[in-house]
Amino acid sequence: MMLRGLGRRCINRIVELAPQKTKPQITTCAGREGAAGSEKSDREIIGSDSDHGARYLRDVPTQTARRTVLRYPPPLAAILSLSELCATSNAGTMFELVKALNEGADSLRRNSSNPISLNAGCELFIAFVTLFPHDSVPSASFSDLKMELVKQGETYVRQALTYRSKIGELAVDFIKDDSVVRMQRTVFQVFNAKLFLEILTHSYSRVVMETLLLAHKRSKRISVFVTEARPRGLGLKTAEALTAAGIPCTVILDSAVAYAMEQVDFVLVGSEAVVESGGLINAIGSLNIAIIAKAANKPFYALAESYKFHRLFPLSQYDLPSHNPRILSFPTPVENGRTAENPQSPNFRSVSGALSSSITQEEIAKNNPDVDYTRPDLISLVFSDVGSLTPSGES
Repeated sequence: MMLRGLGRRCINRIVELAPQKTKPQITTCAGREGAAGSEKSDREIIGSDSDHGARYLRDVPTQTARRTVLRYPPPLAAILSLSELCATSNAGTMFELVKALNEGADSLRRNSSNPISLNAGCELFIAFVTLFPHDSVPSASFSDLKMELVKQGETYVRQALTYRSKIGELAVDFIKDDSVVRMQRTVFQVFNAKLFLEILTHSYSRVVMETLLLAHKRSKRISVFVTEARPRGLGLKTAEALTAAGIPCTVILDSAVAYAMEQVDFVLVGSEAVVESGGLINAIGSLNIAIIAKAANKPFYALAESYKFHRLFPLSQYDLPSHNPRILSFPTPVENGRTAENPQSPNFRSVSGALSSSITQEEIAKNNPDVDYTRPDLISLVFSDVGSLTPSGES
């Protein structure tokens, strides 16, 4: 399948890149027995590219190391962690090394509330180690081979940090300047009508931000609808950044997407992962937007770095890996403030009181998923550093 070919291409990139001498300052908890008992002040939460969902705890003993770690999205941070594990592992054979890497990857997954994008990085590095040609390091000991794996992994990560700019360069050509005229109804607006492109984006994605800022820098007149992206409200972060850059921006309710879609020229979103079916895993609500865009005949574009291509084939939303057993669960009678022996019939006043006193945003967030799966038939194109792909081309 083509996605596997793309994954192999990513592995080949690691092999082809020349090793560098500079080594990132990063410390991993993967594979350490005592990581769980470390001081809370020595741990840092690493956010995903879109800053929702994929988070995991890492041992970061110094302030300098914290700043270094925070530069990396979860897949690349996972590759660096497993590279560090290669360097510190006592494995004397390739079998032992791969086993240690798998155990380290499991440790990272256990400390992640949403391990999907992190899994992609773990799979990529372990596949690279497994397929790495031993004769590429002639007359070397196994220790030398491990250090070569570390260098190749670190070099790949440095190269991968440029992928967002590559995607931006590719996607910005699809943002056509002056392609739509929006004539408003008031006399004032008719006489002051402007040519602009209206884009809808969801939540917060660094690669989407880079693309929109690049389009604005090249004097393409765009305006952006940004969803709230509840429960975390990361759409507000996107809106603040776009407004600060001088891009006209309007925050809309998640429930107002269908209302706004008539004005939208296309939808542009980031991704947590692109799966083998050609579908997309992204912030919760992406599926809703894709369905509405499809019904309105509006293009739905996704941006995804190649290290987010994930060997996962979900058939439904419930096939997505998650550590949250409370997703869409119903409260027990005790949690409802009632007893099974004395049930009460709800009325308008009691329900209103319960909503104001016991149901909080935090509680709602705990009972809802962080991400959802968007089927490939709802996606127009995926822009990646390896090119622009149709969903059928990814699968």
